[in-house]
Amino acid sequence: MSSRKLRSELRPPSARGWVWWLPLGAVLVDVAAELIVRGREPVSFMLIAVPPLAAATRGPRGTAMSAVVCLGLQMWMAARRPGHFDEQHHVAMYIATTLIGIASIALAWQRERTRQHLIRANSVAEAMQRTLLRPVPRRLGPVLATGFYEAGEGGTLVGGDLYDVCETPFGVRAIIGDVRGKGLDAVQTVAAVLGSFRVSAHEWQNLSSLAERLELSIARNSPAGDDGDPELFVTALVLEFPPEGGEVRIVDRGHPPPVVVGTQGARRLVTAPGLPLGLGAMAPGAVDATVHLLEPSEVLVLHTDGVSEARNADGDFYPVQERLGERFSGRRAIDPETVVSFVRADAERWSTQSDNDDRAVLGLSLTPDGLKPSRRAGS
Repeated sequence: MSSRKLRSELRPPSARGWVWWLPLGAVLVDVAAELIVRGREPVSFMLIAVPPLAAATRGPRGTAMSAVVCLGLQMWMAARRPGHFDEQHHVAMYIATTLIGIASIALAWQRERTRQHLIRANSVAEAMQRTLLRPVPRRLGPVLATGFYEAGEGGTLVGGDLYDVCETPFGVRAIIGDVRGKGLDAVQTVAAVLGSFRVSAHEWQNLSSLAERLELSIARNSPAGDDGDPELFVTALVLEFPPEGGEVRIVDRGHPPPVVVGTQGARRLVTAPGLPLGLGAMAPGAVDATVHLLEPSEVLVLHTDGVSEARNADGDFYPVQERLGERFSGRRAIDPETVVSFVRADAERWSTQSDNDDRAVLGLSLTPDGLKPSRRAGS
């Protein structure tokens, strides 16, 4: 969410609904009633409620103006009835309107201060999200890429899912993962894994060794002790598109395998799953990478379980592979942006409002110049 959009949503709701017009409507109704009864009944007492209504939608200056207008109208209405302007009950009404107006101005000031604080806090959260989950470049070398992320907890921008794509001396590398749990511990773990990936992806030639390095980063940088989660782990896929092109190598650390979408439909790639990052000490040893050939017309779809475990009203999980196959089977022009946009919208329509898990999807494909020379030549 951009800061401009955030400020737009948090601004006072001027011209956005009936609530903003309620104070003015109350004044007009009261004046109309006064003109109808022609001073025979003391309808001006209703104006006492206008300043609190104004405080709910306007700033201190607008609230003060409403209080002054209401006080003036009360005096005008009382003056229309002989002997009532300085009558005891009307004087009490003037004092009550003044005191309520002062309290309403204070409430409006506090509301405005809270709104500005919320804008600043969300701006910091947005900056954190952009630092942790940087926008995916549309192209890195021979790889086209796109992705989206959506935090599951309402009002938050950062959660426990992660992804990144970078170009390294060993080819284009990518990661997608899902931290067990939520809250600050999950965010801290996301930062540790992504920080390690962005450095280690350029230093470790072997993809399995890179995954082990990420394992070490969790042990060193994730929350520990009494305040940490003793069962913290991260399911992840670490991928590599080598410079020679035409294939993808995958190290699976307990994450849902990728789905390949092409003209023939959708299929799950077979991987060699290992234990999630953070649990590697239970089964020491490197996890082997699997190698799969890719055509330029195919899109590799990586997702977290917030997508595949979204439930509809009948409690059925979202069938990623089946839905992608139905949508794109037989289509020749398939690109990552189209596929990812479809998954995002389709999963949203599928899921119920009770789903509150983070969702992340990454789409990757090879450009024609990403093929091996022998395959480009048609051999």
